[in-house]
Amino acid sequence: MQTLAIRGGRVLRPDMTVVEADVLVDQTAGEIVEVGPDHTGDAELDASGSLVMPGLVNAHTHVAMTLLRGYADDKPLDTWLREDIWPVEAALEPEDIEAGAELGMLEMIRSGTTAFADMYFEIDRTAEVVERAGLRAVLGHGAISAGKDADAARADIEESVAMAERVDGAAEGRISAAVMPHSLTTVTPELLEFAAEEAAATGVPVHYHANETRDEVDPIVDERGERPIEWARSLGLCGADDFLAHGVHLDEREREILAETGTGVVHCPASNMKLASGMAPVQALLDAGVTVGLGTDGAASNNDLDIFDEMRDAAMLGKLAADDASAVAAPDAVRMATAGGADVLGLDAGRIEAGAAADLAVVDLDAPHLTPAHDVVSHLAYAARGSDVRHTVCDGAILMRDREVLTLDEAAVMERAETRARELVARAD
Repeated sequence: MQTLAIRGGRVLRPDMTVVEADVLVDQTAGEIVEVGPDHTGDAELDASGSLVMPGLVNAHTHVAMTLLRGYADDKPLDTWLREDIWPVEAALEPEDIEAGAELGMLEMIRSGTTAFADMYFEIDRTAEVVERAGLRAVLGHGAISAGKDADAARADIEESVAMAERVDGAAEGRISAAVMPHSLTTVTPELLEFAAEEAAATGVPVHYHANETRDEVDPIVDERGERPIEWARSLGLCGADDFLAHGVHLDEREREILAETGTGVVHCPASNMKLASGMAPVQALLDAGVTVGLGTDGAASNNDLDIFDEMRDAAMLGKLAADDASAVAAPDAVRMATAGGADVLGLDAGRIEAGAAADLAVVDLDAPHLTPAHDVVSHLAYAARGSDVRHTVCDGAILMRDREVLTLDEAAVMERAETRARELVARAD
């Protein structure tokens, strides 16, 4: 057993208490061995003046969209997609996906994210980057029927199924997969049902966008006489392992269905605010017993992949949505960003305890904006930034030490992404 000791700091426990302790990791198994005093290991990380917390989980993103960061801003979702995003995505090449994925993973490692769920294209390329970056991921090909004839739409959803079969278990088990029809309104009912059936047969979950805007709710209600989540359940899309993104416009009965079926919800507050999609009823979801994680969505609608930003936005937007200053309290926001996201994705991570995955972030507390430290959990939710992360560990491996990323060449990644982004836009224009 090769061990890693993270020494000299404080540790965030699963009950959101903070204790002075070391964390001993079995690097061979990628698991936490013990949390306690005076541990030594074959390798060590200095956590003095810092907090050891679970690695953050970005439970919904489109990671290669880092190439479109700042490309098209200040538009509502449907207009933004149809006029800007889908046209430029039509010009994407596999090398663009790889370059954007590298940039996104570099950004996530630097800000303490150790696991993410990605819905996009050319997922084989993204999987290759996950393997060398050292992160943990749930990957899937986003399939869309809109704008395609029947044969092309069928081929796209079949590719989502085939991709899930290809990548599930890759990167020594750090990659798992899902079948990912884009949304309840951009994929035909027949293909949504097909996706659910094939995912069940393959043994992977289904992930899709739902109830993001009123324009994704009203057509289903008008045509079918039932709410989107009621309809999704009838199609087989609300299983215990399945998870949906956004859930901004969920009524009480839909929240009950999600709780009853165990279907997870990924809240993306920054994207929802930027696209004026609305305010998700996060406190009501938590009260109903729904498992909720946090996601950044793509960098084209956010415009970064920093989950610390999402924690703050989730807590503050949640209070506005509930008209209650006590709603979505700091511990709730931190839990959604760690254990909540891990539970949504079906990962044994998000908690610092013996036997859990050794996915960890070490946050430097020695900064003016984190002083005084009356309540460290409050600081994580309201004051900390991705740039405060000092070390990042995933599956027991050190991905970043003292703010130096060890698995990716930062300068080369940024240069390549800049070049590919400019060439992509030129082709699209």
